[in-house]
Amino acid sequence: MAHEIINPTTLSKPRGFAHGVLADNVVYLGGQTAMDKDGAIVDGGIIEQFVCAFGNVLATLAAAGGRPDNLVTVTIYLTDVDDYQANGREIGRLWREMAGTEYPAMAGIGVTRLWQPEALIEIQGIAVLDAPR
Repeated sequence: MAHEIINPTTLSKPRGFAHGVLADNVVYLGGQTAMDKDGAIVDGGIIEQFVCAFGNVLATLAAAGGRPDNLVTVTIYLTDVDDYQANGREIGRLWREMAGTEYPAMAGIGVTRLWQPEALIEIQGIAVLDAPR
């Protein structure tokens, strides 16, 4: 099956991975941390990092021709589940602001650390486009 690598120029240049892969009308969204365009993790706590990481996921999805309501599953990896839960209302508000109220199947998984030691969150997902591009 033919596929297309999706690496938006608005995100940091990937090394050893793709931000996304489009196969037919399915977009596989690689794990995104709160990495800015220069490859640094944004300052701040879980809320700031959620906004950046989820924004990176949505930027990759948009570059593949998708919209937030095309997301069918999202997995969120967290180094501090309690911190995420304590900020859940604000994170939920930000989700709705960024992606609307169509929620995909989701999982939240606590991990001991992520690739970048200062990263608190990593988000990956799968989206199904309305039609192949």
